[in-house]
Amino acid sequence: ALPLPAAGAGSAAMPLWDFQGSTMVTSQYVRLTPDERSREGSIWNRVPCFLKDWELHVHFRIHGAGKKNLHGDGLALWYTQERLVPGPVFGSKDNFHGLAIFLDTYPNDEATERVFPYISAMVNNGSLTYDHSKDGRWTELAGCTADLRNQNHDTFLAIRYSRGRLTVMTDVEDKNEWKNCIDIAGVQLPTGYFFGASAGTGDLSDNHDIISMKLFQLMVEHPLEDETVDWTKIEPSVSLLKSPKDNVDDPTGNFRSGPLTGWKVFLLLLCALLGIIVCAVVGAVVFQKRQERNKRFY
Repeated sequence: ALPLPAAGAGSAAMPLWDFQGSTMVTSQYVRLTPDERSREGSIWNRVPCFLKDWELHVHFRIHGAGKKNLHGDGLALWYTQERLVPGPVFGSKDNFHGLAIFLDTYPNDEATERVFPYISAMVNNGSLTYDHSKDGRWTELAGCTADLRNQNHDTFLAIRYSRGRLTVMTDVEDKNEWKNCIDIAGVQLPTGYFFGASAGTGDLSDNHDIISMKLFQLMVEHPLEDETVDWTKIEPSVSLLKSPKDNVDDPTGNFRSGPLTGWKVFLLLLCALLGIIVCAVVGAVVFQKRQERNKRFY
C-alpha cells in the first residue's frame, strides 16, 4: 500500500511522497488546493510501480462554499512517466505519458450535454493535448457522471488495471459498494511509472483533498509470451476500433456511435439498392432456368 498521509505534518512525515504548489499536508488529509482562486498543487509517489496488475483505491473529498456551477476545476489521478511537473491539466503536465483519470467538476463547454461532476479516462503517449475548453472530450476514452462534490459521507474511487483492461469504479453514494463507471479493454500501460494526484482552481475554486491512496497487487496469470516482453518499454496506447474523436456525447455519460450524416444515409441507400438489384437479377436467372427445364419435360 502507499500510505497517505502519515501521522503528523510536513515532508518528514511522508518519506514516500513529494508535493508541490499549494499542497498542504495535515495528519488527516492532503489538501491539493484550498478553496481559493488560481491555485494548483500535486502529490507524487517517489517509488515507481513495477506491478503488471494493480488496483488503486483513493479516498478523497471535493468540497467548498461555491454553489451549483460556481466551483472548480477538479481533481486528477495519474499513473505517468512524468512526476512533479506543474501544468495546465488540473495542476499537472499536458502531453504526458501514461494514464489520467479526471474528476472534472466544472463544465467549460457550455454546449455539452454531460452532467457534472464528470469522471473520464485518458491514455497518452505524449502526443495528445487535453482540451480544457471541451472538457477533454476529444481525447476521452470513456466516462460517467458521479455526484461526488460536497457530500457529507466518505467518497472513494478505484482504478483497476489487469491484463490490458482498465476499470474505474466509484463509491460516492454512501452505499459501501462499488459502482461501475469505466470499463475499457485493449489498454497498454508500461511498468515503472509513478502514481500521483493533482488539482487546480481558476476563477472558481474548491478544496481538493486526498485522504488516502492505497495500491494493491492483483494476482493474475499471464500468457507465457508475456514473460518475454519488457514491460518498461511498452508505449501507452489503447486498441480502439475507432478514434475517440469519432464518438459523440451521450447524456448518460457514455459513448454511442455518431449520427447518420448525409453521406452515410446515401451509402446505406446505395447498398440497399444494389442488394435489391442483385436479388432481382439472381431471381430472374433462376426463374428463366426453371422455365427452360419445364419446357424440356413438356
